[in-house]
Amino acid sequence: MDTFEKHPDLPPPVSEVGVIGWLRKNLFSSPSNSVMTIAALYLLYLAIPPVIKWAFIDADWVGNTRAACTSGGACWVFVGARFEQFMFGFYPQAEHWRVLLTWGIFAGLIGLLIAPRIPGKIWIGSFTLFVFPFIAYNLFHGGVFGLPVVTTSQWGGLMLTLILSTVGIVCALPLGILLALGRRSKMPILKSVCVSYIELWRGVPLITVLFMASVMLPLFLPQGVDFNKLLRALVGIALFQGAYVAEVVRGGLQAIPKGQFEAASSLGLSYAKSMVLIVLPQALKMVIPGLVVTFIELFKDTTLVSIISLLDLLGIVQAGLTDPKWLGMTVEGYVFAGLFYWAFCFGISRYSLHLERRFETGHKR
Repeated sequence: MDTFEKHPDLPPPVSEVGVIGWLRKNLFSSPSNSVMTIAALYLLYLAIPPVIKWAFIDADWVGNTRAACTSGGACWVFVGARFEQFMFGFYPQAEHWRVLLTWGIFAGLIGLLIAPRIPGKIWIGSFTLFVFPFIAYNLFHGGVFGLPVVTTSQWGGLMLTLILSTVGIVCALPLGILLALGRRSKMPILKSVCVSYIELWRGVPLITVLFMASVMLPLFLPQGVDFNKLLRALVGIALFQGAYVAEVVRGGLQAIPKGQFEAASSLGLSYAKSMVLIVLPQALKMVIPGLVVTFIELFKDTTLVSIISLLDLLGIVQAGLTDPKWLGMTVEGYVFAGLFYWAFCFGISRYSLHLERRFETGHKR
């Protein structure tokens, strides 16, 4: 009987692995893809060098006035001269440390919450949700511990954008979950109220909600009662965004197999416990992409508060462009604002992908 000697497997061809393999698979997998890849590379070749030349090589970086912009490239002197205003609005310069301290504390708390194997996360989360907002407001507004009062009319720039988006997200998520549960309720009155609320708010543009909250709401309040303009905007954004979050969460609830609800009932769990311990964790895990898209839209929609004279990052940039000393800096201002919005949205999307991988429980082949 002939014996056959087993040889080790040969390595895959060089054209199928590594950089060459990736290029063949993704960019040159067919004649049409090859043509489109070459055309795209040619367009990039035409577009990128002029942009780099304008933004970096011929750009002006140092100076305090427009007279320093003489090279013909981008005038980043405009951004440098108004950088603090873009970040803090009209917040007093001597009090900027209060804003930086507040956001530093918030970043530290978020870091503790997302870091693995940190004990006491329940207490950290409770402190972040229920105690930190009062600390942040007192630091921002002042009037306590000898801190000068800074009215909300002086808040602006990136500071205001982060306040609007953070408060809107934190308030819209629990409101949306309650509305989603109410819409799936078997109680007709509760279900009708939730459906009416969701359809009403989803059928109205956010700009109309902000306008009504700022201009029309005071007309219906008792004489002598007034709400801060920023507070009105925060309430309007939270109520509006809560309706969209509700529909996203409802989609996750409908995707949960009926057997999960029956299993919870067979264990003798109440409705509240079955939702909190079994159903909602699975539903929220499934709708992470949808929630992230909703939150990114909220972050970008904060620019609409300019209609009620609140100057967020984009609003303060637009206000700076109307200064006669800096006329013609439109491109530089919008590029600066766009880069900030892109950086935050890209960071949120990357973290959502991390959460999806972390909570993935399916069996992949």
